[in-house]
Amino acid sequence: MLGVIVATITIALIVNLILKKFHLPTIIGYIFTGTIIAYTFGLHDAVNNHDLKEIAEFGVVFLMFTIGLEFSIEHLKKMKREVFFTGSLQILVTTVFVFTVCLFVLDFDVKSSLVIGAALSLSSTAIVLKTFNETKEINKPYGKRVLGILIMQDIAVIPILLMISFFNMNEDQSVAYMIFETTIAAAILLGLLYVCGKYLLEPFLNHVSGTESDELFVASVLLLAIGSSYVAHYFGFSYSLGAFIAGMMISETKFKHQVEADLIPFRNILLGVFFITVGMQINFTIIADYIWIILLLLPVLMGIKYLIIYSLVRIDDNKRVAFKTAVSLIQIGEFSLAILELARSQDLVDPTYSQILIVTIVISMVLTPIILKNLSKAAAALVPEDIMMVCNAHNVNPDTENHVVVLGYGRFGQAIVEELKVFGQKYVIIEHNIKFFQLGQDRNEPIVFGNAAHKHILNSVNIKQSSAVIVAVNNPDALHIICEAVDELTHNTKTIVTVTSEAEKSTLEGLHLEHIIVETNQIAKSVVDEVMYCRLD
Repeated sequence: MLGVIVATITIALIVNLILKKFHLPTIIGYIFTGTIIAYTFGLHDAVNNHDLKEIAEFGVVFLMFTIGLEFSIEHLKKMKREVFFTGSLQILVTTVFVFTVCLFVLDFDVKSSLVIGAALSLSSTAIVLKTFNETKEINKPYGKRVLGILIMQDIAVIPILLMISFFNMNEDQSVAYMIFETTIAAAILLGLLYVCGKYLLEPFLNHVSGTESDELFVASVLLLAIGSSYVAHYFGFSYSLGAFIAGMMISETKFKHQVEADLIPFRNILLGVFFITVGMQINFTIIADYIWIILLLLPVLMGIKYLIIYSLVRIDDNKRVAFKTAVSLIQIGEFSLAILELARSQDLVDPTYSQILIVTIVISMVLTPIILKNLSKAAAALVPEDIMMVCNAHNVNPDTENHVVVLGYGRFGQAIVEELKVFGQKYVIIEHNIKFFQLGQDRNEPIVFGNAAHKHILNSVNIKQSSAVIVAVNNPDALHIICEAVDELTHNTKTIVTVTSEAEKSTLEGLHLEHIIVETNQIAKSVVDEVMYCRLD
């Protein structure tokens, strides 16, 4: 056993070092590692080992716990539409669609069709949230949409498992009693976690912190994460749901950041184990036997999920957000694997169909990190800006000159505008995100709606007569396109651009830019300048 562990770590390290050269995420490396050790040591059946499944699942538990730390109860209340409306509709519509196809086209029985439909409606919490958490996309509009839907999917696992129990219960068992029992359990669980979080949590952490022992504090964090998930499991719910609620409770305390820092190493290690177990489920024999079915099934399933999620998100948001949200969730997730395995063991799904679906699901999960890595590029290339009639946009006087043109009204753009106001400098803003545009309008800013990469939009703000152009955009691809458009009009002699690194700066060569600020260099200089003013008493 020790030899297998050493081999697994070695293979994971080598595979990830190779993949890093191609800028691919470690998730794929772990999945490939699982496939390699499964064939090298004959461990395909080990993935069904109960203890290994429990250990692997706690990677998702710690992930949901740390996600919960970022979302307070008030924050979650603001996301109720994403969670309960969009999330619920996505699960319902996907389940009904797949159920209909399975029942009337593929001629499956009702129970099998329902289980398969429900399983395929879920996406991968582990892969999507881990990637978004690392890239900070979780805080962007589509990131919040994705999180809301995934939270609802996690909650939906409970009724799905309940449904499987209904299908297998004895004649002397009552459906009404089972529903009543589940409702009471949910009320007790939420009440217990709420009371503990509101009245006991902070005093407990204060007491532990007072010992000034790092070991005790880390042990307390592990107790909170594992204990809350165990309590949820005891009442018949998923481990990760309890962990998420506990994380939200801690987010209300001053210990939020320390708890997150202490938990991340455990989370990443156990997530690695989880992804290795996913890779162990790739069976090349099944792929070879049913290759054409899998090749047809994979794009069909992902396409169905894309269309459903895109249509639902588009009700409330623009095309770009809907596209990114839908593409982020087109895979089928880890809970689907567990549901299909449970259904197979209880003779609700044919073993052959179950294996085909499991392999298809795992392949969709393998593709997800690559898709997410190229999400912004795909959105920029495939999804044009929404054509909107925006009323009351600021009109620039044709005689306006010596003004500053600010391209972008995100957080950075807003900070620039505030500084320009201090100096009494005239300025005009161009913004193509409708939410930021409306924010600028609410603040009575001179703001124009449009894409700064379009020359007619730039001309509408008299860019040639401006004293300076500040590009306040944080998307490297969009930044390059905008600078090209500005270059054609002003040769970029008065364009000021901020980039995050020297590598990003090098991509802008040839655009006549004379004023490029590298954030890391500027911050480092500011910090050292402050150090020079520090004095020891």
